[in-house]
Amino acid sequence: MAPGAAVRRGVRQWSGWLLGLLLALSLLPALAREPEVLQSTLKRSGDGAQLSVRLGLEPSPAVEDALLKGVPIYFVWQADVVRERWYWTDKRISQVTRTVRLAYQPLTRRWRVSYSSDSPGTPAAGIQYPLHQNHDTLADALAGVSRVAGWPIAEPGRLEDGVRYTAQWRFRLDLSLLPRPFQIGMANQPGWDVEVQRSLEVPSRNEPEGAAMVPEVR
Repeated sequence: MAPGAAVRRGVRQWSGWLLGLLLALSLLPALAREPEVLQSTLKRSGDGAQLSVRLGLEPSPAVEDALLKGVPIYFVWQADVVRERWYWTDKRISQVTRTVRLAYQPLTRRWRVSYSSDSPGTPAAGIQYPLHQNHDTLADALAGVSRVAGWPIAEPGRLEDGVRYTAQWRFRLDLSLLPRPFQIGMANQPGWDVEVQRSLEVPSRNEPEGAAMVPEVR
C-alpha cells in the first residue's frame, strides 16, 4: 500500500472513532453542575449579620422537563453561624433556613417563585409561602431562586465583639419535597444533584455604615 493511501486510511479511522465518541457522549444523561458562585458577601451591623449570595443556576434537561410538566421544584437555602473554640468543638450560634418553590403555570405560561418563612425543623407539609413573584421566563425565575440579599442569619445579641465566628451557607435542590413518584430513584440521577456551599468569616465587630462587605472565603 502506498504511504499516502495508508495515511488517508488512518485519518478516516481516526475520524470515525472520534465521531463515534462524540455521539456516545451526546447520548449520556446530562450531569448537574455545581451552581457558579457569582457573589458571596457578609455584613455585620447593629442589626446582626446579613448574608448576600448570587448564583449562576442552570437546571439539567431532566429538571427543566419536570418543571414544564407542572412538577414544582424546591430549593433550600441554609446558613449556620458557628463560634470557633480551640478547646472544644465549634458552637453553633444560629441557624436559618429558607425554602424556595419554583413552579410553571401552563395556563398563563408564567413561572411562579414562592419564598418561605419557615424555621429549622419545620415539616414539609407545614411550610408557608407568604411571598410570591411571577416571571415571564425561566431564566428570570431562576435568578430569583438563586439569590439572597441582606438575609438576616444572626441576631445582634448573639455576636460578641472580638470573637471569631464563621458563617457557613448551603444551597441545594431538596428531593424530599418532590411528589412521591419523583423521589423514587432520584438519588442515582446526577441531573437532580444540585448543591453548593461556602464559608465566610464574620467580622469581629460591627461595621460602620457604608463599609464594604466581607467577601467569600474559599
